[in-house]
Amino acid sequence: MRVVEEWTEHEKIAVFGGVYNNALSLEAVIRDAKDRGAGALYCLGDLGGYGPHPDRVWPLLLENGVRCIAGNYDLSIREDRPDCGCGYTDERDNLYAQIAYAYTRKNTSDEFREWMWTLPDQILLHMGEKTLRMVHGSPFAVNEFLWESTPDEVIEHHLEAAGADVLLCTHTGLHWQREVGGRKVVNVGAIGRPANDGRTEVWYALLSKEGGEVGAEFVPVSYDHEELARQMREEGLPEPFVETILTGWWTSCLEVLPPYERSRGRFHLYREAAEIEVGEGLSWGEAATLPDDGRDVVSIFGTPLFPAHLWVYANYDCNFSCRYCSVGSNPHVRRRAFGIEEFERLVEEAEDLGFRQLYLTGGEPFLLPELGELVARAVSRMPTTVLSNATLFGAPSKRRVLERFAGEPGFSLQVSVDGGIPELHDLYRGPGSWRRAMEGIKIAREMGIRVRVGTTETPKNVKGIPVLREMLAEIGVAPEDHVVRPLVRRGESGEGMEIEGSMLVPELTVSTEGVAWHPAGVNDAGITDLLVSEEIFPLRRSVERVVERFLEYRQLDGSLPRAYHCA
Repeated sequence: MRVVEEWTEHEKIAVFGGVYNNALSLEAVIRDAKDRGAGALYCLGDLGGYGPHPDRVWPLLLENGVRCIAGNYDLSIREDRPDCGCGYTDERDNLYAQIAYAYTRKNTSDEFREWMWTLPDQILLHMGEKTLRMVHGSPFAVNEFLWESTPDEVIEHHLEAAGADVLLCTHTGLHWQREVGGRKVVNVGAIGRPANDGRTEVWYALLSKEGGEVGAEFVPVSYDHEELARQMREEGLPEPFVETILTGWWTSCLEVLPPYERSRGRFHLYREAAEIEVGEGLSWGEAATLPDDGRDVVSIFGTPLFPAHLWVYANYDCNFSCRYCSVGSNPHVRRRAFGIEEFERLVEEAEDLGFRQLYLTGGEPFLLPELGELVARAVSRMPTTVLSNATLFGAPSKRRVLERFAGEPGFSLQVSVDGGIPELHDLYRGPGSWRRAMEGIKIAREMGIRVRVGTTETPKNVKGIPVLREMLAEIGVAPEDHVVRPLVRRGESGEGMEIEGSMLVPELTVSTEGVAWHPAGVNDAGITDLLVSEEIFPLRRSVERVVERFLEYRQLDGSLPRAYHCA
C-alpha cells in the first residue's frame, strides 16, 4: 500500500526511523521537531525492538499525528512472524536480534498490533515539481540496507526505481545523505538508539525548501537515556543493549556493518570470532590473546590484531648499503626527514589516539643532528625505541644523544645484528659492520640503556642465531629483547618471503611520503601497495582506514592476517 501526499502547507517536515520501543527519545524528538517549526512528522518504520515497553510508543504517535509507514519489524509483529526479518546474515547478529524481537513480540498489545495493519509500505510526497519517496529499507525490499558506503551505481539504480528526486529511508540505524546524478538519498537514521558515534543523543532529519530544492539537516536530540537504561535492565534486556544506550557505541549487530561504517565505531568484531581466528592466523611472534573486558565485542586497534605501535621513518639516508634493506636506504638517497614541530604534532596526535609505543627508524636515525630533540618529544609521551645499526656511537655528538637518555625508562635502542658469525653479518651489511655494531651495543649497555637486537634470518645465517643469543646474554641483553624476523622480498632484497597487506597484521607507519600499513611497506621509491593515506594529518583518519581495510581483507575469506614483527 502506498500513500500520496502533497507538501504544500509546511515549510519544514521532520522524518525519523527506528523508534525501537524508545518512547523517551520519541517524545524528545517530537518536541524538538515542533520547536524547530516542523509542521508534519513522519516515521519510516521499525517501531519496536531493542528497547522496553512497546505500547508506550503508540500513544505518542497518535497524539502527535505522526504519519508512519511499516518497517520490517512492524510487518513481523502484526503478522506474528517468528523473527524480525531484519536481513542479518551473521548468527551472532541474529542472536541479539532474536532476543529483542522475542521481547517486543511478547509485550506488544493486540490493539497496537492491529493498528500496524493500517500502515502503508511507502509514502510519496509532492513538493511542487519535486517528489520525495519514503521507504523503510529501499524501493526494492523493506529490509535492504542502504549505507553511506553503498556504491554510487547502486544508489543511482535505487533512485531510478523510486522515481523520485529525493529518496528517504532508514533501517541501517545510521544517518547520512548523498547526491547522485542530481538526485538525493537521505537515510534519516534511527531515534531508538545512538548512531555508533560515541554520543548518547539520537538523530532525525529536518527537511525544508531551499530555493525550490529539498534540503536535509540532521539534528541530534538528547533525552533521558539513563532512565531508558534503567527500564531496560528492569525488563531484563541484554546488557550490551544497555551499554550502547549509555555510551553511544554499538556492542551488538556488528557484522551487518560494512567495513567503512564499522571502522568509525569503537568495536569491530565479536570476541568469539576474533579469538578463534587470531589463534589460527598469527605467526612470527608469541601466541596472541585479546584482552578480556567482559564484552562480547572487541576493538581491533590496541590488540594483537592492530597493535598500538606507531612506526616513524625519521629519515631515509643511511651510512650503510645493506644488500637486503627493505627500505632501499644508502648514503646517496634523499634524507626526507621530519621537522621537529611536525614530528611533535604527530606524537601528540598518536598519544591522544591511544598509541602506546613509538619506533623511530630509518635509514639511520643517528645521522640526524636533531635526533635528540625528536626523541625528547617522543619519550615524553610514550615509550620510544630508536632503531639503529649502532656503528656511529664512537662520535662524541652521537654519544651525547645516548647520554641524554641514559637512565630514561621510556627509551631503548634496537640494533640490527644478523647472527653471531661476523662474516655472515658482514656479507650483507658491509665489512667490519658486525664488530662495530657489537661495540655500539656495549657502549649503550655501559650507559645503562636498554638494548634490543633485531636479527634478519636468512638461509645462510640461521646457524649463527643461537651463538648471537649467548653473546647478547653475556652483555646484558635479555632473551626477550632479541627479535628474529624473516627475510622479506622488498626493497634491495631479491629473495625472501613475499608479503602484502592482507597477510600482515597492521602496524601504522608514517614517513614524509604519507602513512603505510606496515613498516615493510616504506621504501626509497615511496609507499606503493601498502599505502594507507598520502595525508599524515589527522592521524585518526589513517587509523580508521586501517581498520576499514582490515575488515575488507577479512571479508575475502573470513580469516585474519599474520603478524610480521619488525621489533
